[in-house]
Amino acid sequence: MSDSDEDAPALSAHTLAALQDFYRDTSSSSASDQFTVGAVGEDWSLSQFWYSDETAAQLAEEAVREAGEGGRIACVSAPSVYQKLKQGSVSGSDRVSAVVLEYDRRFSTYGEDFLFYDYNEPLALSNAPPQSFDFVIADPPYLSEECLTKVAQTVKYLSKGKVLLCTGAIMEKAAKALLDVKTCSFLPKHNKNLSNEFRCFVNYPSRLL
Repeated sequence: MSDSDEDAPALSAHTLAALQDFYRDTSSSSASDQFTVGAVGEDWSLSQFWYSDETAAQLAEEAVREAGEGGRIACVSAPSVYQKLKQGSVSGSDRVSAVVLEYDRRFSTYGEDFLFYDYNEPLALSNAPPQSFDFVIADPPYLSEECLTKVAQTVKYLSKGKVLLCTGAIMEKAAKALLDVKTCSFLPKHNKNLSNEFRCFVNYPSRLL
């Protein structure tokens, strides 16, 4: 050992333990931050309007409850719900798996959980086998019957049965015709106050009704 090694200050066991805890907490926080609702900013040119944190949490809780133990959840154009599921703040979220289907490739930061999705090609889903998800939540990007019709094709392809649709109240008639859903009393909220009234629709008995 050299003289310089002997003179170097040594950290106590207590200090080392504190440093290890700090780095562990920092690492955990960084991983959690990437799943914060709004971590990827809204792009209004893509008709992106994120749910409020409270709405994202309630919809994530519904998804976990209905998907069941080991269930698979598909979030179609609903990244806020996917992010809330991955935060680990929703009870039971560690017992399900989730993917996000999005046109915006910024969400590719989520790795294999990201599936590129263009509603204009509703069945171009090579990485998602048919009827492979226990629960599908969808939020079509545009309030048009043409968009909803195509998203409904995607939903039917992916779903084993349970579907939760979030869209404008003006789409109620089309939603019921396309997906045989009922209107919920629960009112979803967005971080930005939208001029269009939004509603949730389900095709199963739900606590949101």
